[in-house]
Amino acid sequence: MRPVPDVGTRRALLSVSDKTGLVDLARGLIAEGVELISTGGTARALREAGLAVTDVREVTGHPEIMGGRVKTLHPKVHGGILARRDHAGDAADMAENAIEAIDMVVVNLYPFEEAAAAPELTRADVVEEIDIGGPAMVRAAAKNHDRVAIVTDPSQYGDVLAEIAGGGWVGETTRRSLAAMAFRKTAAYDTAISAWMAAQGDGVWDFPDRFTVGFRKELECSYGENPHQRGAYYSQVGAPQHLLGGVDVRHGKPLSYNNLLDVDAARGLVAEFPGPAVVIVKHNNPCGVSLGDDLASAYLRAMACDPVSAFGGVYAVNRTVDLALAEHLAQMFVEVLWAPGYDDDAFEVLTQKPNVRLLETSEQVRPGNPGEPVYRRVLGGLLVQDADDVREGRDTMHVVTERQPTEREWADLAFAWTVAKHVKSNAIVFAADGATVGIGAGQMSRVDSVNIATSKAIANNLPIEGSAMASDAFFPFADAPVMAIEHGATAIAHPGGSIRDGEVIEAVDALGAAMVTTGHRHFRH
Repeated sequence: MRPVPDVGTRRALLSVSDKTGLVDLARGLIAEGVELISTGGTARALREAGLAVTDVREVTGHPEIMGGRVKTLHPKVHGGILARRDHAGDAADMAENAIEAIDMVVVNLYPFEEAAAAPELTRADVVEEIDIGGPAMVRAAAKNHDRVAIVTDPSQYGDVLAEIAGGGWVGETTRRSLAAMAFRKTAAYDTAISAWMAAQGDGVWDFPDRFTVGFRKELECSYGENPHQRGAYYSQVGAPQHLLGGVDVRHGKPLSYNNLLDVDAARGLVAEFPGPAVVIVKHNNPCGVSLGDDLASAYLRAMACDPVSAFGGVYAVNRTVDLALAEHLAQMFVEVLWAPGYDDDAFEVLTQKPNVRLLETSEQVRPGNPGEPVYRRVLGGLLVQDADDVREGRDTMHVVTERQPTEREWADLAFAWTVAKHVKSNAIVFAADGATVGIGAGQMSRVDSVNIATSKAIANNLPIEGSAMASDAFFPFADAPVMAIEHGATAIAHPGGSIRDGEVIEAVDALGAAMVTTGHRHFRH
């Protein structure tokens, strides 16, 4: 009877999709007396490098079958990984079935996310990229981490080799750390597959009992919202687009946590508009938004809405930045500029300022990912909701006053309503001729928001007379719309639905203004 091997047996199974660092790792293991077992392409790569390796099929006594779908799913593989060398029953089973212990498993999984993102692959092709044997070995080794080292990423190779150099082996602390990482890998892998299937329409989002989401670190920030907090940005596994997807930071300082929050707000709003548009965001609220025949004219009107707040803001545009816009921006303190491109002369002007962050996106941007749930961290848990992706326009709005809006008012109502959806509640937006003239955000009282919006318009010499006003929620009383009309607004949009809607409509009618209801509230907390 062959004695049961202990942890010093030094037998490693290598089966990797990503061959980065593979040969160097294998050489290092062989130098420490480790026997190598491998599969398919991994074994071929090792042999081409002149290294000795045993095929898994020699261990199992069975060839790879079903086009490689079944090769490591065998008791001599999983028994070798899962065996408890200090357990009498396991030792007896190993001896009876001629199973030898495997002390290290080196596996990284098929690149499923890359396959799922490849437009030329069919559904059947993507399904073939779902790894079965790899995750099974990873989970087995991670479960038995008291005895087995599970290595799942090339970045771990150097530390593992350093630890076993000179006859040592992977220590307990490292094995536990590797196992924790391994389970995170398999969880993320399964989440990516689930997300892809959901994107294919295979299942409807229905608030499952267990909500599992995977994220991948894209960026480590210098700090969080404040210098004493750490911060990082993670993209969601399987999301069709994410904040920095396809984005090239072409110039400037590294992006901060707060920059990213404001970029998210700015890019989501500018994506709402088909024509040239400029959005300026400060502390996650738009402080100036305008449409224009070109970006330069739109910028001047967006800036005019609140030039004090625009100082040090995050700017987003939906057209290539040209020289005319760049020359205006060069006179302003801009934290971040987010754009689909930059003309060469515009880029040269903007880069005269060393700190401004110039972001260029190569992706077609949408306000959000259709059907994607929205969640927010709260103490010990998450609040989860459907995305607020309702789109309203003139055809979905209902005139509730005696006077119909004019064509100009209709255009400004639709514009103000679109902006209001992106303003923190309570949100009030005044707009005229496709530009904001006053924004009131984040107040506990809707009247306070009206006061802030009108006072800013007056301070910046912007005419409220003839403007349209949008409110993200209904008016519980007539005071806010009356105040707006007295300042010069001639048309108002709000969801409607208050028990006092009749009183509000009567007050607006008495002042000769037009009012429409949208039917949907757009709170944004």
